[in-house]
Amino acid sequence: MQPDRVGDVSFWYADIGLPARRPALPGDAEADVCIIGAGYTGLWSAWYLKQADPSLRIIVLEKEFAGFGASGRNGGWLTGGFAWNHARYAETGGTDGVRAMVAAMNGTVDEVIRVAEAEGIDADIRRTDELMVAVNPAQAVRLSEEVAHRRRWGEEDRVFEIGAGETRARLNIPGAVSAMVVTNVARVQPAKLVRGLAEAVERAGVRLFEGTTVTALHPGRVETDHGIVRARAILRCTEGFTAGLPGLRRDWLPLNSAQIATEPLPPEVWAEIGWDGHEIVGDFANAYCYCQRTREGRITVGGRGVPYRFGSSLDSNGAPDAETIRRLVAILHRHFPITRQFRIAHAWCGVLGVPRDWCATTGFDRATGIGWAGGYVGVGVSTSNLAGRTLADLVLDRQTDLTRLPWVNRKTRVWEPEPLRWLGVHGMYALLNAADRAEARPGVTAPSWLAGLGNRLTGH
Repeated sequence: MQPDRVGDVSFWYADIGLPARRPALPGDAEADVCIIGAGYTGLWSAWYLKQADPSLRIIVLEKEFAGFGASGRNGGWLTGGFAWNHARYAETGGTDGVRAMVAAMNGTVDEVIRVAEAEGIDADIRRTDELMVAVNPAQAVRLSEEVAHRRRWGEEDRVFEIGAGETRARLNIPGAVSAMVVTNVARVQPAKLVRGLAEAVERAGVRLFEGTTVTALHPGRVETDHGIVRARAILRCTEGFTAGLPGLRRDWLPLNSAQIATEPLPPEVWAEIGWDGHEIVGDFANAYCYCQRTREGRITVGGRGVPYRFGSSLDSNGAPDAETIRRLVAILHRHFPITRQFRIAHAWCGVLGVPRDWCATTGFDRATGIGWAGGYVGVGVSTSNLAGRTLADLVLDRQTDLTRLPWVNRKTRVWEPEPLRWLGVHGMYALLNAADRAEARPGVTAPSWLAGLGNRLTGH
């Protein structure tokens, strides 16, 4: 089924319209803080810095327009989730450090909503639950293990398991065996959120320049195609686009994710599907999906398409390939069979940043004055807020609970050169898909060993 519209950044911008472009950097400039990237991370950093010290001269540089990247293309999951390898953070922060980070992450949902309300940002925010569904016995085993894991690391008050009956009462997915429920999350329209945040930082006095490509960065100096910005602090907030900066091609791998959106569905269809709680929904397949019920009654479905392009190259304006679209439509029809008779209105894709150990980091090198944050591995809507608050504290040299979290100034090794990283990522996803096929066979009750082998290929 071919979508009505493919690419053009994302459905979220088709919903609200592409923004008018802000002017480019007019020439050489000076600032106290120069931020590269006007996505969630860069904008949150600017906002919190201005709240802490309104006198700061802050410049944000953006190659395209604010929210062009993952901030305007993601699945709209504001989860406060801790989706990474807890044990790796425990190596630097111990058990107490990891629990502190879990608590800090859990608080991001309330914090984002607080700021949105204070700044008058209408982003279709709706408080709800996260519902991760198992549709076969092997997935149910993995689900139970995940619930136990997350409760062990400090989420016992917000994560629990429900059975088939309660799952189907919430959402009519064929074959549902059980579900993991995560409370205190929210659904958002991501492009509305990033657009509102950009307007809020401008009202606070931040200078935001679009259409400005950074060509090099050095301590105290950012070079662009429109001039040089000199600043005592420079923050690199480029997430999945980091590989495009000089010397950083192997730091964070740009992993591709894609989505589709249906046309608005009529009330009788929603009566069949359920989903009255507007939960953000995923499944426990190894090659997982993520879905939401939008403001106007569409279903969006996301997942991995072509997961990685050779040489850390990027997509063309958010246009996924035909095979990726076919796979996402198959997931939609498998989980929501009644949607087969309705059109796919839009398909799009984008990149997210993946460190070699799949663990996000934030930090600031006081010797060079250069800071960074990213590598969110697909949970950036909430994590970027915590990163922005943390970067503000680091730049201002404030010793706080946030600057003591175990992801701060955590170093990871770079990815392997090509073709090894291409082979590794594509090999991982081939094995994850094979594991899902094996687990779907009748009589299979245990997770496939193929998934473990696939994850070990890339340290996932």
